[in-house]
Order: sequence, then structure tokens, then C-alpha cells
Amino acid sequence: MTLEDYRRSIGWSKSELARQAGLDYNTANRALKGELISARTANAIATAVSRALNQTVLVRQIEGLNVAY
Repeated sequence: MTLEDYRRSIGWSKSELARQAGLDYNTANRALKGELISARTANAIATAVSRALNQTVLVRQIEGLNVAY
């Protein structure tokens, strides 16, 4: 699933995704668009999605994340 798929299945707006992950809206939006993001940002997103779904979602399971390691 892509980050957009996860976001929609959870029922979050883009702003809520950013808030739940502790990110700036523009950073979350860059991740959603597949732009380059830091590993820290990717981990914050995966953690937020995991909490929302009450299951572990690893960064590598979120299709389309463009992570700079």
C-alpha cells in the first residue's frame, strides 16, 4: 500500500497525517507525493500509521516512499 492508501484507509486528512507523525504539513505532503524524505521522517510516518492501525507497519512496507538513507 502507498502512504496515500494508508492515509485514506485510516481516514486522515493530509493535515492529520502530519500532526499524527509530528511533521510539518509540507514535509508530509512531500512524502505523499513521493519526493525525497529523510529516514527520520519515514520512521515517524511508519510509527504514526502503525499506531493508527494497531499493527506494525515498516517503512519498507509503505510503497512509494522515497527515503534518503
